[in-house]
Amino acid sequence: MVKHLPYRYRDFSYPAAEAVLAARDQGKFREMHVLLLERSPKLDRASLIAYAKELGLDVPRFTKDLDGMAHKKEIERDVKLAEGLDLYNTPAVFVNGIKIAGDRPFEAYKAVIDRELKGPGPAGKGR
Repeated sequence: MVKHLPYRYRDFSYPAAEAVLAARDQGKFREMHVLLLERSPKLDRASLIAYAKELGLDVPRFTKDLDGMAHKKEIERDVKLAEGLDLYNTPAVFVNGIKIAGDRPFEAYKAVIDRELKGPGPAGKGR
Protein backbone atom coordinates (compact mmCIF):
# COMPACT_ATOMS: atom_id res chain seq x y z
CA MET A 1 0.00 0.00 0.00
CA VAL A 2 1.37 3.40 -0.98
CA LYS A 3 0.88 6.48 1.15
CA HIS A 4 1.82 10.02 0.20
CA LEU A 5 4.03 12.46 2.07
CA PRO A 6 4.51 15.61 -0.01
CA TYR A 7 7.54 17.56 1.11
CA ARG A 8 6.56 20.85 2.70
CA TYR A 9 9.42 22.74 1.11
CA ARG A 10 9.14 21.44 -2.44
CA ASP A 11 6.92 23.49 -4.72
CA PHE A 12 5.53 20.63 -6.77
CA SER A 13 5.34 17.75 -4.31
CA TYR A 14 1.65 18.21 -3.50
CA PRO A 15 0.54 18.49 -7.16
CA ALA A 16 2.68 15.42 -7.91
CA ALA A 17 0.81 13.45 -5.23
CA GLU A 18 -2.48 14.68 -6.71
CA ALA A 19 -1.31 13.64 -10.18
CA VAL A 20 -0.46 10.10 -9.12
CA LEU A 21 -3.84 9.69 -7.45
CA ALA A 22 -5.69 11.17 -10.41
CA ALA A 23 -3.85 8.68 -12.62
CA ARG A 24 -4.74 5.90 -10.17
CA ASP A 25 -8.39 6.73 -10.66
CA GLN A 26 -7.87 5.96 -14.33
CA GLY A 27 -5.89 2.77 -13.74
CA LYS A 28 -2.41 4.22 -14.32
CA PHE A 29 -0.96 4.74 -10.83
CA ARG A 30 2.26 2.84 -11.39
CA GLU A 31 2.86 4.32 -14.81
CA MET A 32 2.45 7.88 -13.53
CA HIS A 33 4.56 7.14 -10.46
CA VAL A 34 7.41 5.88 -12.65
CA LEU A 35 7.17 8.90 -14.97
CA LEU A 36 7.32 11.31 -12.04
CA LEU A 37 10.39 9.61 -10.62
CA GLU A 38 12.12 9.53 -14.00
CA ARG A 39 11.31 13.11 -14.90
CA SER A 40 11.68 14.81 -11.53
CA PRO A 41 12.14 17.68 -10.85
CA LYS A 42 9.98 18.60 -13.87
CA LEU A 43 6.69 18.37 -11.95
CA ASP A 44 4.99 21.65 -12.79
CA ARG A 45 1.31 21.64 -13.82
CA ALA A 46 2.02 21.70 -17.57
CA SER A 47 4.40 18.75 -17.26
CA LEU A 48 1.93 16.74 -15.18
CA ILE A 49 -0.76 17.30 -17.79
CA ALA A 50 1.68 16.33 -20.56
CA TYR A 51 2.46 13.10 -18.68
CA ALA A 52 -1.26 12.35 -18.40
CA LYS A 53 -1.60 12.79 -22.15
CA GLU A 54 1.46 10.60 -22.74
CA LEU A 55 -0.14 7.85 -20.64
CA GLY A 56 -3.39 8.07 -22.59
CA LEU A 57 -5.42 9.35 -19.67
CA ASP A 58 -8.65 11.30 -20.00
CA VAL A 59 -6.85 14.66 -19.83
CA PRO A 60 -9.87 16.87 -19.05
CA ARG A 61 -10.80 14.55 -16.16
CA PHE A 62 -7.18 14.43 -14.99
CA THR A 63 -6.87 18.23 -15.16
CA LYS A 64 -10.13 18.72 -13.27
CA ASP A 65 -8.94 16.37 -10.52
CA LEU A 66 -5.51 18.02 -10.38
CA ASP A 67 -6.80 21.59 -10.29
CA GLY A 68 -9.67 20.78 -7.94
CA MET A 69 -7.38 18.87 -5.55
CA ALA A 70 -9.78 15.93 -5.72
CA HIS A 71 -7.56 13.85 -3.42
CA LYS A 72 -6.77 16.50 -0.83
CA LYS A 73 -8.43 14.60 2.05
CA GLU A 74 -6.59 11.39 1.18
CA ILE A 75 -3.23 13.15 0.99
CA GLU A 76 -3.86 15.04 4.24
CA ARG A 77 -4.80 11.74 5.92
CA ASP A 78 -1.53 10.22 4.71
CA VAL A 79 0.46 13.21 6.00
CA LYS A 80 -1.16 12.88 9.44
CA LEU A 81 -0.37 9.16 9.46
CA ALA A 82 3.28 9.89 8.57
CA GLU A 83 3.53 12.49 11.32
CA GLY A 84 2.05 10.02 13.80
CA LEU A 85 4.68 7.47 12.77
CA ASP A 86 7.42 10.11 13.06
CA LEU A 87 8.22 9.86 9.34
CA TYR A 88 9.85 12.83 7.73
CA ASN A 89 11.58 11.26 4.75
CA THR A 90 10.65 9.01 1.90
CA PRO A 91 10.60 6.32 0.96
CA ALA A 92 9.71 4.55 4.16
CA VAL A 93 8.70 0.90 4.14
CA PHE A 94 7.34 -1.15 7.02
CA VAL A 95 7.81 -4.91 7.23
CA ASN A 96 5.90 -6.37 10.18
CA GLY A 97 6.18 -3.01 11.92
CA ILE A 98 9.91 -2.63 11.27
CA LYS A 99 10.68 0.69 9.58
CA ILE A 100 13.13 0.85 6.71
CA ALA A 101 13.55 4.55 5.94
CA GLY A 102 15.27 6.25 3.05
CA ASP A 103 16.57 5.00 -0.25
CA ARG A 104 18.01 1.58 0.60
CA PRO A 105 19.47 -1.20 -1.52
CA PHE A 106 17.54 -4.41 -2.10
CA GLU A 107 19.73 -6.21 0.45
CA ALA A 108 18.40 -4.03 3.28
CA TYR A 109 14.83 -5.13 2.55
CA LYS A 110 15.88 -8.75 2.03
CA ALA A 111 17.66 -8.91 5.38
CA VAL A 112 14.58 -7.71 7.28
CA ILE A 113 12.21 -9.94 5.33
CA ASP A 114 14.43 -13.02 5.76
CA ARG A 115 14.73 -12.35 9.49
CA GLU A 116 10.97 -11.93 9.84
CA LEU A 117 10.27 -15.11 7.89
CA LYS A 118 12.33 -17.06 10.42
CA GLY A 119 9.79 -16.18 13.08
CA PRO A 120 9.72 -14.32 16.37
CA GLY A 121 12.81 -14.07 18.48
CA PRO A 122 12.93 -13.82 22.29
CA ALA A 123 11.45 -10.31 22.36
CA GLY A 124 8.55 -11.19 20.07
CA LYS A 125 10.20 -9.60 17.05
CA GLY A 126 12.16 -11.19 14.24
CA ARG A 127 15.55 -12.65 15.09
